[in-house]
Amino acid sequence: MNIDIGKKIKSLRLTSDLTQEELANRAKLTKGFISQVENQNFETSISLESLSDILDALGISLSEFFKATEEPQVVFSKNDKISVDNRGASCFELLVPGSTNNVMDPIYVELLAGEKLEKTNPHPGEQFGYVLKGTITLIKNEIEYSVSKNSCFYFASDKKHQILNNSNKPATFLWVVTPPQM
Repeated sequence: MNIDIGKKIKSLRLTSDLTQEELANRAKLTKGFISQVENQNFETSISLESLSDILDALGISLSEFFKATEEPQVVFSKNDKISVDNRGASCFELLVPGSTNNVMDPIYVELLAGEKLEKTNPHPGEQFGYVLKGTITLIKNEIEYSVSKNSCFYFASDKKHQILNNSNKPATFLWVVTPPQM
């Protein structure tokens, strides 16, 4: 783990709305020393004692200071997908693991000829779908909509709805539900 101690101390100091002089006074060090640490203009490394004094003045422990802050996963591969059975589709995959804890849930769906997803009762939220292959039928509030390849749908989930494949060819679509319903 490579950490820029000076940069992190400066960030914490500014977050605490302290000047270099105020931090120096609290840590019983000089303003010049704080400036050297923040700008890494010192010839020797900072002692553990001085670092501890600075962190105490900032109200943070050594372990918190050095704790790694992990970036959440941003890119997901085919190995990250989670297949869900018994949804009425030959393929129903959650594209982002743990997305049911997020604001939206992206799903990949393949419906073979005649397959259909379960009817869904009204619930808060919205849904978006983009058809990648074939044609699907969306039924919302007893009205049927045909959605073909390269077309999309978007609706509030405030009425009963269902998605099915009435054609004789497979259909695939990307489906985004918010908030997640699983």
